[in-house]
Amino acid sequence: MHIEPGMLAQAKILFASVSASGVLAAHAIVLFKRPALILRTVLAAIFFSLFMQSFHLPVGPSELHFVGAMPIYLTLGFVPTVLGFGLGLLVQGLLFEPTDLLHLGVNTLSLAVPLMVLHHTVGKRLRTLSVANILKLDALYYTGVTVMVGLWLSVGEVATPLAAWATFAASYLVIVAIEPVFTYAAVRLLQRHADRPAMRLCFDLAGRA
Repeated sequence: MHIEPGMLAQAKILFASVSASGVLAAHAIVLFKRPALILRTVLAAIFFSLFMQSFHLPVGPSELHFVGAMPIYLTLGFVPTVLGFGLGLLVQGLLFEPTDLLHLGVNTLSLAVPLMVLHHTVGKRLRTLSVANILKLDALYYTGVTVMVGLWLSVGEVATPLAAWATFAASYLVIVAIEPVFTYAAVRLLQRHADRPAMRLCFDLAGRA
């Protein structure tokens, strides 16, 4: 889901950076009201970074990543996941891919906006945890991510063939097929120990705040 350097004009990068900063700042306000979310945000950034670094493959105009969005969202909550995306991308840029820092705002929006839409629609109404329900969440989320990448490419300085974007979008079918099973297993494992104080502090297995 990365947009490579040179694809976007400076004005568009600036717009994305300002927009991403606004999104993260708006959600960071919640941390002052619920300090426990600070720890969960740090955990979200760590897990996200580990997932992203565990598998990434160039596909078409972007990259296929194991993002791990649903296991993070369903175990740590909405706000920590949104903030964890931004923090995780920043850490990865500083440690592994300094060139990605140029498009930090762009890539943050590509991940955060679909999650915001998902959470405020079907996410809040999720009552029963099953592989089928998680599959629906994953399908909606990664559709949003690939659409966001498509939007960035459509306003890019370099023309990108539709077929190249379609190849990239289709590659995420693999993630949509695999991630629900991983997510379900992770949530069930954590729920077995949900009565422990450390688990209640670190994970949000019910509210998805």
